Amino acid sequence: MFILDCTLRDGGYYNNWDFPDNIVTSYLKSAAEANIDYIELGLRNFPQSGFLGAYAYTTEQHLNTLELPSGPTYGVMVDAKTILSASIGIENALEKLFVPAEKSKVKLVRVAAHFNEVEHSAPIVKKLKEMGYLVGYNLMQAGGKPDHIIAEKARLAREWDVLDVLYFADSLGNMDSLEVERIISALRTEWRGPIGIHTHNNMGKGLDNTITAIDKGVTWVDSTITGMGRGAGNTQTEYLLAILDKNNKKYNPSPIYDLVIRHFETMQKEYGWGSNLLYFLGAQNDVHPTYIQNLLSNTHYETDEIVGAIKYLSDLEGATSYNGSVLDSALKFNSDLVPPSGTALIENKFLAQDVLLLANGSTCERYKKSIELYIKLKKPIVISVNLNKHINESLIDYIVVSHNVKFLSEFHKYKKLNKTLILPKHRFSCSEMLEIEHLNIIDVGFNSSSTTYSIKNYVVNSPYDLTSAYVLGLLAMANPKSIKLVGFDGYGKGDHRQHEMLEILGEYKKLSPKCELTSLTPTEYPVNQGSIHAIHS
Repeated sequence: MFILDCTLRDGGYYNNWDFPDNIVTSYLKSAAEANIDYIELGLRNFPQSGFLGAYAYTTEQHLNTLELPSGPTYGVMVDAKTILSASIGIENALEKLFVPAEKSKVKLVRVAAHFNEVEHSAPIVKKLKEMGYLVGYNLMQAGGKPDHIIAEKARLAREWDVLDVLYFADSLGNMDSLEVERIISALRTEWRGPIGIHTHNNMGKGLDNTITAIDKGVTWVDSTITGMGRGAGNTQTEYLLAILDKNNKKYNPSPIYDLVIRHFETMQKEYGWGSNLLYFLGAQNDVHPTYIQNLLSNTHYETDEIVGAIKYLSDLEGATSYNGSVLDSALKFNSDLVPPSGTALIENKFLAQDVLLLANGSTCERYKKSIELYIKLKKPIVISVNLNKHINESLIDYIVVSHNVKFLSEFHKYKKLNKTLILPKHRFSCSEMLEIEHLNIIDVGFNSSSTTYSIKNYVVNSPYDLTSAYVLGLLAMANPKSIKLVGFDGYGKGDHRQHEMLEILGEYKKLSPKCELTSLTPTEYPVNQGSIHAIHS
């Protein structure tokens, strides 16, 4: 049996493969002392846009700067897609990325492929073998594939007659032990060579699935330090060693334990990998863990919004493999394709009237009774930023939405409304508009790609894709006499959302200097402070 630790490769999804030199040195030393068989140092790739660390490329030049301890065999991973999509052809692409194995510190290359790429991969693995490398092949997203499909891919792999190990990966983290056993059995109908497994921990079953695979004859198993890896992470190397140590003295867990405590537990607190309920729900809904990771890393999103986005993504085709544009297009639909536009209906819509603007901060719930009494007595125009969870719907006149994660999480509720919506039609799909066509709609454009905050031609231009920025901009067009706020609590000093709102409030003041904002509930924003209880004034 062999352990392949791929911390620098899979863990790089959390820090853009930018590992500090001291951590890399400690990691390599500890892994070698622990007798880890294989260490995957990173990805091998062509230049990508934006900054990525050294282990996104793992170039020969970088490898030559490293002191690699003796003992482990070192490797890299390359995506089949990287080679298959290269304009220079497969052979030229491989020769550009790889030198002959005898000239490299890398001796193992694993090719990661989706099932639809297997038929095209023979030239890749054969060329790598010709260059002198040990060659592994990873079948990604094997979970749920029918037995005959798995067997067919295994047959193709056998016919290549060059692979040293055939892996299957639980890319979505939703396998259980029975599924692991089924896939191994399906592979074994056509493949007689070594089998490897790469697990993810979205449902907390990574380690169990690894042990099950070992019991069923799998001889290559992947793991990472503290499970550091995409989404909820992988089987933890330290846990795996602890279990194996009971019956297998080949490995020495102590150096890994020390590494975890000295370096990786701190990193885990900083980056936050590891299983939780949202990764679990994502796995159950066949949503790629990187979507969940990106949603969790965006502090604008509340838990209910992420749950709603998971449900939305589960209904989309293609959400089992990660594509950043899928979520982005779900949020903005065609806002980047269709020029932002609006209608004149918003112009002076609330001229000389008092507006009460509702947000969903905790003070809205705390002062619910007083807010509702205020509305009944003062009779302002009541506008809710997204659906309001606390105030009686009958007291709300307008609901403002800008098509973001909040909207996706609550879309089913909009179908049952009988309210006027203010929204940017250009950001909504035709099917979404059909679902709410029974509602009265005021169309105000929203361009969230602007570098400045402004209003022009019934479009709100903003650097921030926030509904609060949108609603304040459209109110500047509507020209009310006064704007009172409730539920705009603020986020606290140091929170970047607070900084964004401060900028928006400052820009609004420039747009509409005569109509000042007054909060009637406690707030951390620098606006006039009144009281929801002062209804006699």
